[in-house]
This record gives sequence, structure tokens and C-alpha cells, in this order.
Amino acid sequence: TWPSYRVPVILPQSTLNLDKPQFDAEAKLEVVSPCGPACHKSSPLPTYEEVKNYLSYETLYANGSLTETEVGIYILSSGGDGSRGKSRTKRQIYGYDSRFSIFGKDFLLNYPFSTSVKLSTGCTGTLVAEKHVLTAAHCIHDGKSYVKGAQKLRVGFLKPKLKDGSKGANITNSAMPEKMKFQWIRVKRTHVPKGWIKGNANDIGMDYDYALLELKKPHKRKFMKIGVSPPARHLPGGRIHFSGYDNDRPGNLVYRFCDVKDETYDLLYQQCDAQPGASGSGVYVRMWKRQNHKWERKIIGIFSGHQWVDMNGTPQDFNVAVRITPLKYAQICYWIKGNYLDCREG
Repeated sequence: TWPSYRVPVILPQSTLNLDKPQFDAEAKLEVVSPCGPACHKSSPLPTYEEVKNYLSYETLYANGSLTETEVGIYILSSGGDGSRGKSRTKRQIYGYDSRFSIFGKDFLLNYPFSTSVKLSTGCTGTLVAEKHVLTAAHCIHDGKSYVKGAQKLRVGFLKPKLKDGSKGANITNSAMPEKMKFQWIRVKRTHVPKGWIKGNANDIGMDYDYALLELKKPHKRKFMKIGVSPPARHLPGGRIHFSGYDNDRPGNLVYRFCDVKDETYDLLYQQCDAQPGASGSGVYVRMWKRQNHKWERKIIGIFSGHQWVDMNGTPQDFNVAVRITPLKYAQICYWIKGNYLDCREG
């Protein structure tokens, strides 16, 4: 069952106008870090002031203007939020490739696959509200600068491609998957936490590799709610799921699931097969919601990418997802709803 979390409150304190960004960074789907699970676990917990700093955020608007918002944290639960490390390098497949390409509009246009969208910078995102998409921060900002294309960022929704302008016949040959195309919606504004912007330079960044995009108009699809990430031992079968637009299968939505191998307060380490392009996918699980007496999927993390870890001289590799902690839940929920009273239960 979904555990119930009391969530702290994160509120904006002040907002400053910043200079317009240059948009001169290359959209890089890979970052590298030597800091693995043991290194993360031995990192000192950040102070309250540091956490406040990391959770302050920049907002980029479609007209190119940029603001920085400082936040206050109230009723802070015990435990910190943040440690060191950033990662991603080229993805290998772990033995047998266990990814599934999803074909046919019956699957692609149905929940939960329909919540996966493509970013114009090459990553994946997940619909988390009527006008909001959750993704990885590195898809928009390399830690020092916004990437080319971030100002004119668009989000692509898979739609069936109709032949000859017809309305689409019911006769489908299952051997021939239906051709799909992307319909694009412009992004109105983007929020990126300062933990990523500061951290990518000083090696704590990976814990904050997430961003929220607000679309110019509602997308009219069912979306997936976010939730606080339970400990790995509480996940059904210790397993996570995500779907993304992996580079090696252009135009395909690729689904996979796998076991969590290790975790820190901010990160999940697993060996789900993935290629660049899947970065930013929402990592979700399905659990029983007692209050509503039904099964519910929630996004508990954001797939960040690949990490080589030097374990006592032996290179080991993981794929890493950023966990949605109570503090990150409070922040992302506030970005979506604009009212902390709607963000008290994780």
C-alpha cells in the first residue's frame, strides 16, 4: 500500500530578475560521476541553509526572461535532502535487452503509456497535471547554462498518422504497426532547482536532476500523479517501471521494468536497460491506495541516466533515478498547484 507522508511546506520568499540566459550549452544526454552509492551514503547531510539553497529555483519564460526564487522550508522533517554526485555516460545493455517497444495506438494512446511525451531537446518527460510535464534538469540546463533550444522548448505527443486524410479505418493489420507522428505544444515556463544549477559544478548535482515544464495550453490527456518515493523494500517486488524515447529506437516508445539494486536518500540505483533519450522519464510503481480502495500508479522518481562507479577498483555500472523525497514532492507540487495547502499529503 502507499505509505502516508506528512510533507513539509516550501514557500517562495523572494524573486529576483536575472539577466537573459545565453542558451549556448549543447543538449547533452550524458554526464559522468565517480560517486556511487557508498560515496553518496558517506556524504555529510546538508545544513538547513544548504537545503534551502538547493531547493531555490530558476524559472525560464518563453520570452527568454529568467527569475530566481528563494524559498523557505517549514515543519522540516528530520533528515536532509542532498548529497554529492552527478552521473551519466553511454548506456550499455545489461546482458539480454529487456526493453519492450510499444506499438499500436491501442497501447500508445492508453494510460500509462500515453503519459510519456518527447522533449524537443531529445529527452523524455511525463504528464503530471493538466498543463505540466516532469523531466530531468539536464535536458534543459547543463549545470552552468541553458541548452540550445531551451527557450523554444516544445513537448511532443504521439498521435496516429492518418493516410489520405481518412478518419482511420477499423481494419488494422497487427503485423504492420500503425504509423505515429508527434503533435507539439510549446512550453510556457520551466522550473529548475538551484541544487542542479549550483551542484553540477560542485558535484552534488545529480540529487536535483529534475525540472517541471508548464505548457502553453492543456494537453487533455490523463496524467500520472507524483508521490513520495517509498523505501525500495516497500516497492511491489522491489521493482520500478518507466517508458521513454530511447535514441536507438527512433520514434518508438520503449517500456521496461527492473529491480532496484541500491538506494540513497536521494537516488535509486538499478540496472534497467536504457539508452540516452530515456532521460527524464517518470519512474513509477503501482500500489494499493487504502483511502480510495483502488490500485494507483504514481511517479516516485525521474530517470536521470547511466553511471559508472569505481567500486574498490572494479568498475560497476548502474542506471540512476532521482527519488521524489518529501521536500522535492512539496516543491514540485507547489510548482504545479501554486498552493501549499493542496500539497500536504505525499
